[in-house]
Amino acid sequence: MAKITKDISGALFPTPVVLVTTVDTAGKPNIITLAWVGIVCSNPFTLSVAIRPSRYSHALLEAVPELVVNVPTKEIVASTDYCGTVSGRSIDKFAACGFTAIPADEVRAPLIQECPINLECRVTNTLSLGTHDVFISQVAKVHVDEGLVDESGKVDHSRVAPFVYLDMDYWTLAEKIGRYGYSKKG
Repeated sequence: MAKITKDISGALFPTPVVLVTTVDTAGKPNIITLAWVGIVCSNPFTLSVAIRPSRYSHALLEAVPELVVNVPTKEIVASTDYCGTVSGRSIDKFAACGFTAIPADEVRAPLIQECPINLECRVTNTLSLGTHDVFISQVAKVHVDEGLVDESGKVDHSRVAPFVYLDMDYWTLAEKIGRYGYSKKG
């Protein structure tokens, strides 16, 4: 089959969907939904988190360079979508979504109880790349719901039920479960 050239920023897919928590200097938490997040180093365990400078969470990370990457499940896809479509400047997303903030052990940003995996991180570097800045973040601690751990002590990923972002849609590994912005339409 012949190849054609496309100008598309989402050509590498799918991307994981996460809820990133941050705090302001007074300790007030915020949540942002992100899909441009990934592992960039295994030792030390380091993630990249890309955020537009216009986003509220960007300013929070500049002031308090700590965050938690929370892995949502398909059961909370509507709330996850919602957190990516409204600003924490004017809305308390924890209250709006009924999420429970749990104090982290190593950073000031809270964990989200409803997410089965939480990665506490400290920003070590910021790269300005154009429309997004990338916060290079070293993982300080990982939390996993004990019900996800099998008898050998490993995470049974089949019990996690995460989802991914693919061309404006949310997908589990086998099925479409939503479309960006659908939670605000009704």
